[in-house]
Amino acid sequence: MDVQGAAALVTGGGSGLGAATAEALAAAGARVVVMDLRAEQAQAVAQRIGGAAAVGDVCEVAAVEAALDQAAALGPIRLAVNCAGIAAAARVVGRGGPHALELFSRVVQVNLVGTFNVLRLAAARMMRTEPLAEGERGLVVNTASVAAFEGQIGQCAYSASKAGVVGLTLPAARELARFGVRVVTIAPGLIETPMMGVLSPEARAALEALPLFPKRLGRPSEFAALVLAICANPLLNGETIRLDGALRLPP
Repeated sequence: MDVQGAAALVTGGGSGLGAATAEALAAAGARVVVMDLRAEQAQAVAQRIGGAAAVGDVCEVAAVEAALDQAAALGPIRLAVNCAGIAAAARVVGRGGPHALELFSRVVQVNLVGTFNVLRLAAARMMRTEPLAEGERGLVVNTASVAAFEGQIGQCAYSASKAGVVGLTLPAARELARFGVRVVTIAPGLIETPMMGVLSPEARAALEALPLFPKRLGRPSEFAALVLAICANPLLNGETIRLDGALRLPP
């Protein structure tokens, strides 16, 4: 699918993977709506790429519908990229007692339910667009994590939420295939995002040693490049692609 002239919604677009993806899509000719909870960040990215900003929570139906309305005003909705997410670290039973159920629920709500909310609402719009040459109407790219496969101690909530994203990918792709809508998930490894900025030099060095090759953190631009590659290759469908330098997380 050529994204030139197509409308795209990128959630979590105010920073990190989402901002890099929004920039790459805009450079390729897409008309991008940058959605984020943080208004200033969303507006800054949108202004930089000549797109539009939408502020809201991916778990809220009205907020996602409003963002999709903005995208529809820019062109046919062909692409939605789910980058919005949160991380939390807590043991099942820690020194302070059992894992807070509210924290577990919140992580699953944002990472899994929010992803599904965008997927279902965006797909409903894409199904009504005119098909392209080979019958393709749209693409939804989700973001999981390598933690979906080998989650570490303290990652039960995060790993469960991302495993859910992996799990919905194939059934969603199977269901939407007859409408020409693809669903693909990317499972990044250790990526250089603002979250990494709080690490000590020692902790950062330990993380950089984990991938087999290249021996460094991934770059958001590499995630964005994969999104573009998925757009360009219609055979990529119903799959979760690891983007991790052959990283396997230790316990």
